[in-house]
Amino acid sequence: MPRVGLTPQAVVREAAVLADEVGHDRLTLAALAGRLGVALPSLYKHVKGVEALHQKLSVLATAEVATELTAAAAGRAGADALRAVAAALRDYARRHPGRYPATQRAPDPDDPEHLAAAERAVGAVYAILHGYDLSGDAAVDATRMFRAAVHGFLTLEAAGGFGLPRDVDRSFDQMVAALDTAYRNWRS
Repeated sequence: MPRVGLTPQAVVREAAVLADEVGHDRLTLAALAGRLGVALPSLYKHVKGVEALHQKLSVLATAEVATELTAAAAGRAGADALRAVAAALRDYARRHPGRYPATQRAPDPDDPEHLAAAERAVGAVYAILHGYDLSGDAAVDATRMFRAAVHGFLTLEAAGGFGLPRDVDRSFDQMVAALDTAYRNWRS
């Protein structure tokens, strides 16, 4: 008999909370079952396995990021929008250190919810790049550049990888300013 009130959505939401507490790489079905107070086999009524759990967590986290990036970009353009979206992504990664890594998973082409969430997240970046007159292949390249730079920074920051005696916030701002310069001077 499944626990009353336990749904696949509730399982994934609790997995997200647990991932933030213990880390994405330590999220297991056994730990989640213990957290939910159910026997491990009971979880299989709600999620097919650890891979499916990580997939659903990726959908949830990607949708959350898409919402935050879209809100950050609203009413802004150019460097202002770029700074706001980069800051929103950094804030999300700091608030949700276990969920954030799940956003790096490529969307499953067989999962329409995941595809829609990823399209919204990328759409927020594309909207900013449109303000720089970047579209088509240039927008794809510029989006990859944004993702690589910001994700790389966030990953190093989370791992404590910045040991030099310089304010990390200032370095982040300089990186975003460099992206703005690159986008303003983009040559096809």
